Amino acid sequence: MIHIAYDPSFDFKALPKVSLHDHLDGGLRPQTIIELAAAGHELPSTNAEELGAWFRASADSGSLERYLETFEHTIAVMQTKDALKRVAAEFVEDLVADGVVYAEVRWAPEQHQRDGLSLDDAVEAVQAGLEEASERLTEAGTPIQVGQLVTAMRHADRGVEIAELALRHRSRGVVGFDIAGAEDGFPPSRMKEAFDLLAENFFPTTVHAGEAAGLDSIRDALITGRAQRLGHGVRIAEDIEIQFGGLDDDGEEVGDDTGLVNLGPVANWVRDRGIALEICPSSNLQTGATAAFGDGIESHPVDLLVQTGFNVTISPDNRLMSGTTISDEFELLVEAFDYDLEDLLDLTLNAAEAAFLPLEEREALVDFINEAYEQMNDEQNGDDDEFEDFDDEDDD
Repeated sequence: MIHIAYDPSFDFKALPKVSLHDHLDGGLRPQTIIELAAAGHELPSTNAEELGAWFRASADSGSLERYLETFEHTIAVMQTKDALKRVAAEFVEDLVADGVVYAEVRWAPEQHQRDGLSLDDAVEAVQAGLEEASERLTEAGTPIQVGQLVTAMRHADRGVEIAELALRHRSRGVVGFDIAGAEDGFPPSRMKEAFDLLAENFFPTTVHAGEAAGLDSIRDALITGRAQRLGHGVRIAEDIEIQFGGLDDDGEEVGDDTGLVNLGPVANWVRDRGIALEICPSSNLQTGATAAFGDGIESHPVDLLVQTGFNVTISPDNRLMSGTTISDEFELLVEAFDYDLEDLLDLTLNAAEAAFLPLEEREALVDFINEAYEQMNDEQNGDDDEFEDFDDEDDD
């Protein structure tokens, strides 16, 4: 394996990736929004570059509620079958351009009925776009597989209805269920009946928790939501205590420069059972999810979670609002925490193994990613302009 000596010229897009937390209505192209809005929706700008900048600036407020307000413009132009199909197809194209080989795209069909679409019409339109683009791009030599995560809005009372929708389409592209929207004040327990129904039918769930609300939200996602993954989940770090100095478990004195990590009951449960955290670093900074830990990527607890053994995965959340991709997120981690190629491989394999796929398909995905990294290692090892040899002792 090789170590990345940080270089902005390194092509992170060449790395095969898995995207588990990626919102359909948060990944539109600005030009597409402008063209779809021509039917009557007023936008802050009709210039693609200016519109993209407006979304990024508006989302960068430190507030999840303000961040969510930007979605009114994207959702407004996604109210017809043709629009949903187009947006879904372009979503896949943009994933492939970033090197993504497997993705789960989450969205809330209940928000796309203003012009008379049924819930099933909406799901089928998105699926048509996903399939058309995936088949076309795979045949062209860039394989990708994409599943839908059907989402219920936390503030609405349609949980059971949306859960039933997900179950109806479980063999037709829908791979899991999620709840999203304003987290604080709208706990998973509001949708207990929906989660019970999904559990009775052995249908997987990922729950937004640990972003705008803390440990109680995560606890409820685990107990009521039976969450197999936590959307963001970054505030699990609030249940981790680091003590400097003192004695270790063997009674040996520890220096003041060495930290002893103590996990609370929620953090211990999540870590020991390998419940995946769908962490989106840039988005977390924008919404203030990590404000308690400090400012900037260097203070983001993602590295603490990695170092203490949590099942960390990396996703972009909303590529339009955050102005990011998984490649960009990987580059942030490399620059901030000196991650190397092996670290990025571990994060990617975590995501592949947490995917809502049958075991055999997850194993095939893991094999594909490992082979791609090995090939990259063989091709790049020894290129002193971008890489340095990984410590030989680590290979042993």
